[in-house]
Amino acid sequence: MSRKALVNTEELGRAVKRRREELGLSLRDLADETGVSASTLSRIENGTGKPDADNIARLTSWLDVPMERILGGRRSDSQEGKPVVYYAREPTPEIVEAHLRADRNLTPETAAALSELFRVAYAQFSRTANQEKSGKKRR
Repeated sequence: MSRKALVNTEELGRAVKRRREELGLSLRDLADETGVSASTLSRIENGTGKPDADNIARLTSWLDVPMERILGGRRSDSQEGKPVVYYAREPTPEIVEAHLRADRNLTPETAAALSELFRVAYAQFSRTANQEKSGKKRR
């Protein structure tokens, strides 16, 4: 009988790497900010690490996402009806991604593809909206 992982380390690794790259941080920079070693961060990002509870807490705090988001392993039918947990101040693409992953009508691959599509569109349109707003202020 296979045991389901309690922590979705794949999702944690993706989120850490994405945010770190968005902020232009090296692994060492992030290690200094979080107190998680650079080697541990590298393993988490690559999906080969199994972080302990302290490191999970440090990283979810740094990401500003609820710990519940990465607890419970991969989505399954037994999770049907469970709420998607997020913080109101969490970036919109992260919230949409959580909802897509929780949708039992989507495969994990489809949810990931739709999430990336939304993330790209959101970045494009939010920059455009921000540039238009800043352009109006200059006039």
